[in-house]
Amino acid sequence: MLPALLPPSLELAVSKPSVFLELKPPVYHSFPEQKVRAKHNFLGRLTDPCRTLAGSILSRLVFARANQDGLRNNRSQLRKMPMPGSVDVGGINYDFFSPRKILFGWGRRAELASEVRQLGRRVFVVSGSRKLEATGIFGDLMDSLRQQGCECLHVATISHEPEIADVDTLVADILGHRPGAGDCLLAMGGGSAIDLAKAAAAMVTNREGSSVCDYLEGVGKGLKITQPPLPLIAIPTTAGTGTEATKNAVISSYAPAFKKSLRSDLMVPTIVVVDPELTMTLPATTTAHTGMDAITQLIESLISKRTQPIPQALCLQGLKLAIPALIESVDYPQSKSARTAMSHAALLSGIALANSGLGMAHGVAAGLGVLTKAPHGLACAVMLPTALRVNRDVAAAQLAGLGLSLWSSLRCLAVDHPLRSLIPANPPSDSGSIDLVMELIDAISERIQIPKSLSAVGVTAELIPQLVLASRGNSMSGNPRELSNSELDGILRGMIS
Repeated sequence: MLPALLPPSLELAVSKPSVFLELKPPVYHSFPEQKVRAKHNFLGRLTDPCRTLAGSILSRLVFARANQDGLRNNRSQLRKMPMPGSVDVGGINYDFFSPRKILFGWGRRAELASEVRQLGRRVFVVSGSRKLEATGIFGDLMDSLRQQGCECLHVATISHEPEIADVDTLVADILGHRPGAGDCLLAMGGGSAIDLAKAAAAMVTNREGSSVCDYLEGVGKGLKITQPPLPLIAIPTTAGTGTEATKNAVISSYAPAFKKSLRSDLMVPTIVVVDPELTMTLPATTTAHTGMDAITQLIESLISKRTQPIPQALCLQGLKLAIPALIESVDYPQSKSARTAMSHAALLSGIALANSGLGMAHGVAAGLGVLTKAPHGLACAVMLPTALRVNRDVAAAQLAGLGLSLWSSLRCLAVDHPLRSLIPANPPSDSGSIDLVMELIDAISERIQIPKSLSAVGVTAELIPQLVLASRGNSMSGNPRELSNSELDGILRGMIS
């Protein structure tokens, strides 16, 4: 029996679907947010159980509308179209990593103190930029922890990507407090703060080497994380890196120049608190860059040569959220729905990359970070369109499936949304679906002012050989298309204006 709170239009959908299918499609995303309160957009007014049921029913009915509008005429092409994750069932074999507990939702930071109290009594705190502390939110959270009987030691504030010296200094500081049972780390900030805390939590309990450098992939002594790190609580204040859900911390060096990961299955944060309200004060540029980082991670994890079934499903969900929401979160920073969508997409991107890896865009972005100090999200955004073109043929099945999934979702965008004009009336062909993905990324990049040229992030022709070498690492190894150094050199030179 349907809940009594379902609106009449949904009751009609269930009792008389043929009549409902003659109605105009419901508006799921409207732009700007001031217009979201359209009468058809009733899901937000339902209680949670009703919303879940309503969403499930509507998703099927919208696809039925699509069927009525033209899918019947294209059944043969859809039967031939490989969907993401379509694998031989007998060949499925994977591990899956995620944080032990995730608290997601508006205002969920209020539950932080009770969660931390379950892990211990002493908390080493790492925060992001001083702006976070100036808002008063940081101080309020520290006060709530103390009220729960926790001792809070604010051991680091960081506003740049963590370097080897940052990690080693923080580890020495924490060791000076003689850490042990009942101690934990709390990281509140962007990817830099969380990565610094993750690395320190691991190094405090793994003392075989003298520096974090000894444990970094490809440049250290090959030492491994063998002991469980100190428990870590991660609270992201940006919506992009997804590091709150990953098993690595990215550490930089500028002499010599490299950006490498400290990685272990043991490094996944214990508890994650994702409160989208914390992203409301992000500047437009930061919102744009971190948002494109999330989108890049979702796409690269989807098509990675190491991709797995669960992460692929998460990638599709994340992209259906992020693609329409990023522009709105940049243009209308107080949009609760857009901020929530981007925070959720970022979280899903972190879970996905932790299990499936990344690709060319992130590989080159690592090199750009150490050679030109380009912000990571911006570097990923600049590289993404080219990475899609490079991998188009070898990842055609996944990209075609993504395009069809986005088509079925975005065709319900409001007519005034900037991306709506790109969505065709009928389901696209395989090639058309891939074109749609690329057109959407190009349109978003142009709207939020992402440059197309590597020259815009400080790359010169003379720097290309170094950039090629600096791009080799774990991310590049997941790229679906194998690229020789000469091939990558040519691709990058073609991106210089």
